[in-house]
Amino acid sequence: MTESERYARQTVLPGFGIDGQLRLAKARVLVIGAGGLGSAVIPALAAAGVGTIGIVDDDTVELSNLHRQLIHGVQDIGVSKTTSAALSVAAIDPGTVVRQFPVRLSSENALGLFAGFDLVIDGSDNFPTRYLANDAAVLSHLPLVWGAVSQYGGQAGVAWAERGPQYRDLFPTPPPPGSVQSCEVGGVLPTVVAVIGSIMATEALKLLSGVGTPLVGRVTTFDALTGSFREVAYERDPAARPITELIDYELFCGLPSRSESISSEALSGELASDRPPVLVDVREPWEAEIAALPGAVLVPLGTLESAQLDPTAPIVLYCHHGIRSATALDILRERGFTTVRHLDGGIDAWARTIDPEMSRY
Repeated sequence: MTESERYARQTVLPGFGIDGQLRLAKARVLVIGAGGLGSAVIPALAAAGVGTIGIVDDDTVELSNLHRQLIHGVQDIGVSKTTSAALSVAAIDPGTVVRQFPVRLSSENALGLFAGFDLVIDGSDNFPTRYLANDAAVLSHLPLVWGAVSQYGGQAGVAWAERGPQYRDLFPTPPPPGSVQSCEVGGVLPTVVAVIGSIMATEALKLLSGVGTPLVGRVTTFDALTGSFREVAYERDPAARPITELIDYELFCGLPSRSESISSEALSGELASDRPPVLVDVREPWEAEIAALPGAVLVPLGTLESAQLDPTAPIVLYCHHGIRSATALDILRERGFTTVRHLDGGIDAWARTIDPEMSRY
């Protein structure tokens, strides 16, 4: 099969042609996240002929991912998402160069990672990473395609400070912690992820090939329940402070400080001590039936405010990824609990570092 045959239906497009295809072949795109949005974006980029795809994700594939993360399969459960995604890309086009970064994007590594690419796509699922990706893209002078999904809807846009507004012009400050439900808590329709991911991939291909008008200064929103799309325009904020450095984005987004969290390794040591903390599982009963930490007390997040817990006892809260437990931490702090922490990364982190047999959860 020749390259001309592979991309024939693409190069025949008005305004695209061979020149557009050559631009894609030379392009280097960094995708943050190989989860739901990444599962739609990464195969589309590979199939379209993007020459180099970088993938940043420190997670492993779980059974609960598979309903929406179509780049992974049952055989990939427990495997690094970057590895699973790279194998899927190889099945689409073995000639695509895939650079795997099985790490979590951070203020320490973002600028170094961005330096080797022409465009960044943010498919993350949390606000600290979205603001970090935006700020790193601004400092790196790169366009950033971003997207977000929740339940039956989603949105996508392009942040490019060199050509127009960026993400902070649209959302100057993050929402209060817990006010926006994660997919873990609120759920998500898998086809919404596919729609938003396809829009993101389309924006990337437009930016790289030079066709069309990118979503700079505009956001496209999708409502699956009505099948409708809406566009929101926004402009640069003249009063916005310039971005000059990367900051602590967890603190910026109001998440618990390190002193209020505990790592899996540290918790394992404390549980083996003479004075172990009280473990409180804030997930739902069906989740606890699949996997739970030994001796944990099940108190679903929705019932936590009325739960009868000892405010003087050392408590460690946990959930799946550490999102609900961070909200639970705030609830107990407001109730006067002073010796409460939450498990950083949740039972997912515990499974990866302490109990690999739990990785099937």
